Amino acid sequence: MLTQVNSFLVTGVLFFLSLVAGALSEKIKVPALILFLGIGMLAGVDGPGGINFSDAVAANNVGTFALAFILFSGGFQTRWQDIKPIVGQGVVLSTLGVFLTSVVMAIPISMVYRFDYKDAFLLGAIISSTDAAAVFSILRTQKIGLKGSLKPLLEFESGSNDPMAVFLTITAISWLKSPEMPLLQMAIKFVIQMLAGGVVGLSMGYASCWVIQRLKISNEALYPVFGISIVMATFGLSETVYGNGYLAVYICGIVMGGEDFLYKYSLQRFHEGFAWLMQIIMFLVLGLLVTPKEVAKADVISVGMLISFCLMFIARPVATFICMAFSKFNWREKVFVSWTGLRGAVPIILATYPLTEGHPQAKYIFNVIFFVVLSSVLLQGKTLAQLAKLLGLDAVVREAKTYPLAFDRTPGSGTEETREIDLLPDAAVVGHVVSELHFPEGVTILLINRGSKFLIPKGNTELNAGDTLLIFGERAKLSEVEENLNKRVDANSPEE
Repeated sequence: MLTQVNSFLVTGVLFFLSLVAGALSEKIKVPALILFLGIGMLAGVDGPGGINFSDAVAANNVGTFALAFILFSGGFQTRWQDIKPIVGQGVVLSTLGVFLTSVVMAIPISMVYRFDYKDAFLLGAIISSTDAAAVFSILRTQKIGLKGSLKPLLEFESGSNDPMAVFLTITAISWLKSPEMPLLQMAIKFVIQMLAGGVVGLSMGYASCWVIQRLKISNEALYPVFGISIVMATFGLSETVYGNGYLAVYICGIVMGGEDFLYKYSLQRFHEGFAWLMQIIMFLVLGLLVTPKEVAKADVISVGMLISFCLMFIARPVATFICMAFSKFNWREKVFVSWTGLRGAVPIILATYPLTEGHPQAKYIFNVIFFVVLSSVLLQGKTLAQLAKLLGLDAVVREAKTYPLAFDRTPGSGTEETREIDLLPDAAVVGHVVSELHFPEGVTILLINRGSKFLIPKGNTELNAGDTLLIFGERAKLSEVEENLNKRVDANSPEE
């Protein structure tokens, strides 16, 4: 009983400390995942917590489970309209870019006395992909605004390149076990995994939306349970038909994010919170798994620094510039994309594969990868905003407002939705009162956001420049209303 109570207490304290760390990360501009890892390390065998955790298989399973939900949530929050123009470029970066990074990295790693070329390729494969959790977290928590299509490209690449890294890592391990494995067989296996994963993701995404529309659950609190089942079923089905589960859940999330269905807002908020919980659990477990004293050894640090340098300044830039050679992006944007090659939990999770397979240098590889991830997140993550500004790529971030009410699709709600409309300084309605607006039937103003205040509109409420109106009505009518609200004053005619 005492052990059970202690385990509950320890888990609760670790979650609370992670929550505090997440809030603190925005103030001190240190990525939250670093703080989560730090808490796990402090709770581990070399820290004051003294928890002895060395089960690589359990850590691998936790990481796989958590990453599936993180990728689904990332896809769910991705707007198809934003990524549509860059899908082709993103796919090239997430496949060819990952492969090129692995190959280029294998060259300097093979020069280290500990590794032959096959082991070097294994390390290159493990650290080849950018990490979705790291990129999503840093871009959003640090409120980094980027011009053009850069942000959708980076988020799409980081969310879709994990399948390639997983495939290359497993292939490298299989290659070490069976050196005679034909390259053609590897290529066919890759194509099958990607195609099967893509088909399952698309099918499950559309099927899930169809089911939600027709599944009349009386207790709406059960819809998050349905959301969890979607992720698990999609990942499991994809793996069953020899597809890539990570790709499947990410595509499923993108499909569902672009569709309109009941309780979508509630489901999206649930998965956003659940993904954060998964990040905390994943980083805590990985922090517990590592032994800081071993990571701090001179040979680990020296090799880790060599790999980090080659990864940040050679392999990632080479792969990026080759993959984007014929794209519409200019050289400044390519430089920024090459620097946004953040490594996070995925390489550490992939580093547990050699541990589970009994590779003779598995622990050393794990420690080196851990060092590389820390250096990548600290150096690249801390300098993203400054580099964007230096290259002239930064943009003003429009922070999403948090309203004291929320609208969600429920049975019988029809096609109504809410929309935020900002009043431009020269809009003709500025200075007029609400009663003078002639909205179509069924369209109304719910709230007016003015600075840090929210006003309940009345007939005599005057509209000011910069006000944000939260308007409710049928989707087809809202675009017309938005256009009319922001009609400019005609300088050549008197104001009516």
